[in-house]
Amino acid sequence: MKWDQLADETCPIARSLAVIGDRWTLLILRDCFAGASRFEEFAASLRISRPVVAARLATLVEQGLLEKVAYQERPPRHQYRLTRLGRSLQDLMLVLSSWGSRELAGGGSVEHVHTGCGHVFEPVVTCSHCHEPVDVGAVRTRFAPRLAKPAETSLDVTYGRG
Repeated sequence: MKWDQLADETCPIARSLAVIGDRWTLLILRDCFAGASRFEEFAASLRISRPVVAARLATLVEQGLLEKVAYQERPPRHQYRLTRLGRSLQDLMLVLSSWGSRELAGGGSVEHVHTGCGHVFEPVVTCSHCHEPVDVGAVRTRFAPRLAKPAETSLDVTYGRG
């Protein structure tokens, strides 16, 4: 499989990577969730070349994750805001940040605080039906019948099994 073919895959992870899987994209989104909105803020935070920042922002706008909004006419200046699609990545960003802090940074490099109650929390994946926490051994994944190709209809993956 080639990178530019990911968007055509039936696998939702492959399709997601086609949108957010390239270098620097998740860090730009991280900065957006932290309140950054201007080109200079992204360039300063990431310390990468200005053409790379410009290219990634343009791609995020093209993919519908950010919108580009003028805030000054002379000289022309724009800011970038998360769209509904971009904001829908919040859960992923919280879980990824928590995992990196816990598993890769030796623990405790980041804390998430729920502004509603003021407490530090760990993001938890729960079942939308019964609201029980879901761990890796309690998930079985299958293609939805309407999306399955004939050869894939029997695909049934259980995570956490050796």
